[in-house]
Amino acid sequence: MTCRRGVVPLLAVLLAAGCTSSEPQKPPVALVTRTTVSEVVEAPATVGARATATLTAPASGTVARLYVQDGDTVKKGQILARIGSPQARQQLSAAREADRQAARPVSFGGAGGAPVSIRLPRPRLPGSLDAHVARSFAEARKAARSIGDRTARARLLAAIDAAEKRQRAQRRALGEVLDGLARSLDQTLSQMSGQVSAGMSGLSASMASLRAASRSQTKAAVRAAEQTVDALVVRAPFGGVVTLGGASSAAGGAGLGALVSQLPAGLASQAGAAAPAGRSGGTIATGVPVAAGDPIITVTDVSVLTLSADVDETDVLLVRRGTPAEVEFDAVTGATYTGSVTGVGVTPKEGATGGVSYPVRLRLGRGAYDDGGAAPAPKPGMSAVVRLAVRRSENATAVPASAIVTSGRETIVWAVRDGRAERRVVRLGAQGDAVVEILSGVSPGERVVVKGADAVRPGQSLS
Repeated sequence: MTCRRGVVPLLAVLLAAGCTSSEPQKPPVALVTRTTVSEVVEAPATVGARATATLTAPASGTVARLYVQDGDTVKKGQILARIGSPQARQQLSAAREADRQAARPVSFGGAGGAPVSIRLPRPRLPGSLDAHVARSFAEARKAARSIGDRTARARLLAAIDAAEKRQRAQRRALGEVLDGLARSLDQTLSQMSGQVSAGMSGLSASMASLRAASRSQTKAAVRAAEQTVDALVVRAPFGGVVTLGGASSAAGGAGLGALVSQLPAGLASQAGAAAPAGRSGGTIATGVPVAAGDPIITVTDVSVLTLSADVDETDVLLVRRGTPAEVEFDAVTGATYTGSVTGVGVTPKEGATGGVSYPVRLRLGRGAYDDGGAAPAPKPGMSAVVRLAVRRSENATAVPASAIVTSGRETIVWAVRDGRAERRVVRLGAQGDAVVEILSGVSPGERVVVKGADAVRPGQSLS
């Protein structure tokens, strides 16, 4: 349940006059006045820091050196620890070698990558054939000239000449056929050479694309390995207070991840699966083995403290950004701190009793004791109670909270009219513990019943 408190004004309580010991006791009444009414919502809260970062081991190895201890205050960028990891450095060397291999060029085609050319011998008649034909014609003419018959000799020589002419014509035709065949072969081979060159160019382009993709992967691997090696020097991401190990580290569990990593592959996977999730690590000291992901150091920025409050669903709609608050801590008795709302969450949280609350975040201010002395700054994790001033009405029409009666869906007060009780339906504003703002239904100067109001009846004598 959420409690409410308010500012208690000074109200003039007027008892009904004319009462004697022999008359019935009249309900006490009070004047409707104008005053300041504050409505306050109380909620439990927990202190939080501005920021918290748990720095983990980037690779398996050992804590080579620690530069800080629990409770030390550090600055942003300050070296906190060094992790020794031969494995990480070996991975960097392997990544760089793979990148060098991927950078080597691969060429296809002729010498120096020139286009591929295909050539075949040109088709020709053998020169010995022409000589043999010429000798044959010469021998035929010699034999013809030895014939004694003049007429027969002339006819035979004419026939030899005609045969030689036909042979020459056929030789020229055959030469033209062979030249055409050579040109056709040259054209075909030229086309084949272009196609082969195009294929080799496509292959070269494909290999270049593959090489570029492989190179981008090897470069990324080199960058990742370099980042891992750089992270072996653990630095503070911001200024704050140091805690060795995780935020909730417990002694006795240091190096569990490293020990698991030294087991055989099958046993290591089983042990890793059996280990509880979210292990926060254990004692951190020089020489302690660590596995990748083991928490080394936690840095907490306490320059600005915050509060996380759980506000009941019946009150959370009244809370706004900037709502002022007063804060009290069990750990700082007699001190009150200031605060203001910085945000109202929308994710509900079910309580142990079945109710629903919503997270409200506040900025915590300075604290002071009742005597005015400065109160110490609380630590993250401490519990507190916040009183949120959700509504404040100045110069409001107000009645004592005891005058309010709920009747079904109506809220009423019993006003005094001509000495008798008159039922008035009222509309409420800010609701403090002692007084309540009335928006409509009664006016300042009127009198209302302030005790036993739930037993008053219409027309009952109040004078």
